Amino acid sequence: MSATTKTAPLIEVRGLKKYFPIRRGVLQHHVGDVKAVDGVDFDIHREETLSLVGESGCGKTTAGRTLLRLLDPTGGSALFRPEPNERPIDLFELSNRAMRVQRRNLQIIFQDPFASLNPRLTIGNAIGEALDVHGVASGHERERQVAELLEHVGLRPTVANRYPHEFSGGQRQRIGIARALALRPKFIVCDEAVSALDVSIQAQVINILKDLQAEFGLSYLFIAHDLSVVKYISDRIAVMYLGRIVEIGDTKEIFESPAHPYTKALLSSVPVPDPTAKRERIFLKGDVPSPANPPKGCHFHTRCPVAEARCRETYPSQVAVSTTHTAACHLLT
Repeated sequence: MSATTKTAPLIEVRGLKKYFPIRRGVLQHHVGDVKAVDGVDFDIHREETLSLVGESGCGKTTAGRTLLRLLDPTGGSALFRPEPNERPIDLFELSNRAMRVQRRNLQIIFQDPFASLNPRLTIGNAIGEALDVHGVASGHERERQVAELLEHVGLRPTVANRYPHEFSGGQRQRIGIARALALRPKFIVCDEAVSALDVSIQAQVINILKDLQAEFGLSYLFIAHDLSVVKYISDRIAVMYLGRIVEIGDTKEIFESPAHPYTKALLSSVPVPDPTAKRERIFLKGDVPSPANPPKGCHFHTRCPVAEARCRETYPSQVAVSTTHTAACHLLT
């Protein structure tokens, strides 16, 4: 789906923040915050895949979980439109009871397919639990829907009576996908959904996600660090660094014409399956600064090979590179 669609986005995130308090002393005084996500803006359109990429610890997973209210947001808004012509709902303003109703539309696939499944529940009960909680189906209808979900992810319905330890990692992740799909959601956060799998299994799971997206009209926030996978599945890409989005745009533009120095460094590290290909590798010096004490100005200036004096003083605003591509860098102004 094109990111330039004229319909209203399914989800509009503005100023998303998630801070974790730092407490010290016997009385546990609040002495600071870990700014895991520090003012993030993005839209996700219907039937679109937006990938969130960046180094470990940049805030990708925290952003996804906060969006779904699995973590309480520190600030910002998340407007959700279940239907194109409906008034948007701010997920962050909903009561727990109202949020529970919306969870039918908002699901997540976790990174670890084993830890996310209850070892005491059969696969059929793990998938059918959501149907029970939301009163969607029971009895024979519940069994029929569970069997149908297993078939959608390439598993035989007869495995419903088996337990998680009897499956491989790839099979368990398929079960996780079936569980996320059980309530026919409109939006799914894929939190490093293929990073724990072998390369061949990754391809199978990615193809399942793409097929399900086409069949059910799903939208994904795909959180990952493998840029090769991201290039294959994404419509648009958002690059995060130290809790903020530094660049966002169409997948083709990001890969062919990256604008931010951090994005250029990330892309230069992607392996090329051609031993004769020559490409300049950009090596970043130093470590990622602490999100508890981010540097003044552009957070990336301590590692940026082209930083200027103004980069150390003020944080850059997003600059339009094209109609579907922006980056936060002083060098673009």
